[in-house]
Amino acid sequence: MSAVRGWRDARALDGPIPITDEDIPDLNGLFSEVFTERYRKDGMVSVRVPGLNPQMWRYAIADAARGAVLWRGQDGEMAAFNLVHASGTEGWMGPLAVASAYQGRGAGKAIVTHGVDWLQARGARVIGLETMPRTMDNIGFYSALDFVPGHLTITLTLPSALGATKMVELSHLSAHERDGAIDQCADLLAALCPGYDFTRELRLTHEFGLGDTLLCYAGSELRAFALCHSAPLVEGRAREEMRVLKLVARDDDAFARLVVDLAAYARKIGARTMSIRVQGAHASAYRFLIAQGAKVRWTDLRMTVDGYGEVVPKSGVVLSNWEI
Repeated sequence: MSAVRGWRDARALDGPIPITDEDIPDLNGLFSEVFTERYRKDGMVSVRVPGLNPQMWRYAIADAARGAVLWRGQDGEMAAFNLVHASGTEGWMGPLAVASAYQGRGAGKAIVTHGVDWLQARGARVIGLETMPRTMDNIGFYSALDFVPGHLTITLTLPSALGATKMVELSHLSAHERDGAIDQCADLLAALCPGYDFTRELRLTHEFGLGDTLLCYAGSELRAFALCHSAPLVEGRAREEMRVLKLVARDDDAFARLVVDLAAYARKIGARTMSIRVQGAHASAYRFLIAQGAKVRWTDLRMTVDGYGEVVPKSGVVLSNWEI
């Protein structure tokens, strides 16, 4: 999720400065302010964007590592931030935001350009972000920075359900077995999208206790996996929905089986629904989910730097969430 605009003078800003866990309250304040105002300008005046679960911020900061940076204003207040992630050669930005007082002064251009430069220096072959498709000024802003529109990301939800499949949960494996399973996940992803690597996200999810990774085997062969978060996304909320952040399946049959496993796992952990964010390039996966009764809840527009577009596998399904 990203909300920035403006071109003029960013000289008053101090940064980039590495983000630490101590910055989370200020991140939440700025995040809520900027995106509430964004919805207001889009005509949704009754929407108030709440702060995020601090544990989700800790995960995002750890995932972005040196790509998590902020800028401060003349009085030391947080004026902007950008969490830039590199999952192997897949690079993306989000969340990122600029305080209202600094919009129209070049801050947006400065923080996005920093993110692009940072990813290019690390050999990223994909550089992108997501924005709300109805927000024309955001789309125009990113277009002026050499971003081009790609597919919609469609958030779908399915109710949890009983299932008879034998799911394998990464958290239930021994440390040795877990390391081997994570290596298998990396090999499967590399076979479909060479250069991509979700290893860090899998390990951090386990380390922070945010959810689990479901593994789908045929004998000893890993056919599919899904990284899921069940910790509440919003601060102070109860766990109601399980979110799929990364999903990799060798073929459509493996994808279908994994979806059944996911619905059963959501039921097992007490979540009422599961959400999957599907990029429009994966038409067969989208059609399957709709046929299972999935409901469309939200859309985001993916934009990538010209020449740094997404990799769409020739076979199989790779869904990579560019949100936390």
